[in-house]
Amino acid sequence: MRQSAGGWAVLAAVAWSCVFGAVHVFWALGGSAGLASSAGADLATRRPPMFVAVGLWGVGGALLVGAVFVGVAAAAPMSRRRRRVMGWLIGLAGVVLLVRGVLVEVALAVDVGGVRGEVGSHQTWWSLVLWNPWFMLGGVVFIAAGRGIAKGSTANDG
Repeated sequence: MRQSAGGWAVLAAVAWSCVFGAVHVFWALGGSAGLASSAGADLATRRPPMFVAVGLWGVGGALLVGAVFVGVAAAAPMSRRRRRVMGWLIGLAGVVLLVRGVLVEVALAVDVGGVRGEVGSHQTWWSLVLWNPWFMLGGVVFIAAGRGIAKGSTANDG
């Protein structure tokens, strides 16, 4: 029996995606816990249809599809070339998550352009201690999962 490529990082990336995806689906269904600290009080209160459709349902769906993509990339038998491509795509998603988390964290920490005043103290605090570190964690586990998948062997490798 073949072991999946990527090991712990694949499990962490899948879990990260499922948790964050479930939170977005919760918000899309009308849940409010944590939404104001993430998206801001105005969006959390008004819930414009485009925000709900794209920012909540869309992101939630994308995260859940991402979890499936990572799991399939790690476990499905495939050629080395295809595994490398899938690993690089997953790693690229990780880079995007990591860069997003770091850039927003730095912007808030040093108050670039007065951004703290624009988002408010409540959202700033939660962004600094929860949301941006959460994105950075996702970035790290996706990069590690992509690397493991890209280097993993497959049943077809012979």
